[in-house]
Amino acid sequence: MNLRCAIIDDEPLAVSLLESYVQKTPFLKLVGKYNSPLTAMAGIKSNPVDLLFLDIQMPELSGMEFAKLVDQETRIIFTTAFGQYALESYRTNALDYLLKPISYKDFLDAANKGLQWFELSKAKSMRDEEITPAESKEFFYVKSEHRLIKINMEEITYIEGLKDYIRINLEGKKPILSLMRMRSLEDFLPADKFMRVHRSFIVNLEKIEVMERARIVFGKNYIPVSDNCIETIREYIQKHSIL
Repeated sequence: MNLRCAIIDDEPLAVSLLESYVQKTPFLKLVGKYNSPLTAMAGIKSNPVDLLFLDIQMPELSGMEFAKLVDQETRIIFTTAFGQYALESYRTNALDYLLKPISYKDFLDAANKGLQWFELSKAKSMRDEEITPAESKEFFYVKSEHRLIKINMEEITYIEGLKDYIRINLEGKKPILSLMRMRSLEDFLPADKFMRVHRSFIVNLEKIEVMERARIVFGKNYIPVSDNCIETIREYIQKHSIL
């Protein structure tokens, strides 16, 4: 698998060093190098990349600000002389944070993280395309931390979307985290038992025990119900109510 990448740094020597590292790395293809984030913005928009090597302290626009503008599918590796931004960097699409001067070993380790992320993402997408409706199935398997874990549908209370991941909350067990799109799992689960009540939540209708205003209560957790779903949920509860 080859990754398209770009370099943004206002120091020409830093750009040259990273460019030499990219050329030594077989799975990287350099499609852009920029000394200005404003120039890079137009270049990356017309020529998208998978991986972005991004300096932080630059004139006009900082790397942190720029990172919030790039496509969510683009993974970022920050390259900087300043260590104080490390924590903030992981609130973006950052895979790694490299401190200058950057050795080729550190560069390669970071690039390999990018390769692994995209390989896993591609494999997951291929699996998603093969998923068919659950019909009468009672369980399924998901990948979590290099393991395949069996999920019994009747044990699911609710599922929460966390950007690139989902968290499957189970009755009496620890939640399971898996790299998967919410839409893929929504299409797989039987519609008569599971409902997406919010863009970030799917609930097991049979596990709803408490409804409070426009929220479903699971223990100490409150699940919001979007406006377009609230009537359907109320109808479901009304259908099973003795009032």
